Amino acid sequence: MDHEVSSSALGAVGAAGLSPLDLFLHASIVVKLVMIGLVLCSAGVWAIIAEKIILMRRVNREATEFEDRFWSGGSLDDLYESDGARPTHPMAAVFGAAMGEWRRSARIVGIDLARGGVRDRIDRAINITVSRENDRLGRRLIFLATIGPVAPFVGLFGTVWGIMHAFGSIAAMHNTNLSVVAPGISEALFATAIGLVTAIPAYVAYNVLSNSTDKFADRMEAFGTEFAAILSRQSEERADETTSGKA
Repeated sequence: MDHEVSSSALGAVGAAGLSPLDLFLHASIVVKLVMIGLVLCSAGVWAIIAEKIILMRRVNREATEFEDRFWSGGSLDDLYESDGARPTHPMAAVFGAAMGEWRRSARIVGIDLARGGVRDRIDRAINITVSRENDRLGRRLIFLATIGPVAPFVGLFGTVWGIMHAFGSIAAMHNTNLSVVAPGISEALFATAIGLVTAIPAYVAYNVLSNSTDKFADRMEAFGTEFAAILSRQSEERADETTSGKA
């Protein structure tokens, strides 16, 4: 440690005050790096929070609009051509995957659409699509899950390092007056404060956004189950018509 430099820094902080900027400017290089890292992480956390809030509002709105069109009684083939063939949101992707598999199966000459193999393929297409869309919605949430528990410890590391640095500087000054001790300790504790300010929003946002994505995944699964039942019923009706025609 450079006690001479640190001692002058402590004196400078004591004279200038204990504002956040002063605490940062007069902190040791290690503590400065910790603070900068935590501030960058905090910026990343808030960027992800804003992105996910906007994304979840949009996909829920689009899902509601799509379900309104789906249950309006219109042609499923027309809905597939307009929304399912090139889906732009998760609910349309689930519909497109199931409807696409059903249409491909229907083109196979002599196939019985009511048999179990077709239903199984439709169910797998729905499950895979729901899983893929859920992963896409949950992308980057792992960053929040990591920053939440880790940031306070990173801040604590900066605090421990800063206190060690401050004590060394105080020893070099041979003065334990509070006006000398307080600035160095404040610099060190400021790192922990930044760590908590970074961690708390990340932890809360991760829980809220994870719950939101889980609810939307349940919504997609429920829609997929209902749609699979509709396709199964249509397959059985088509099979009955074919049997009646042959008879």
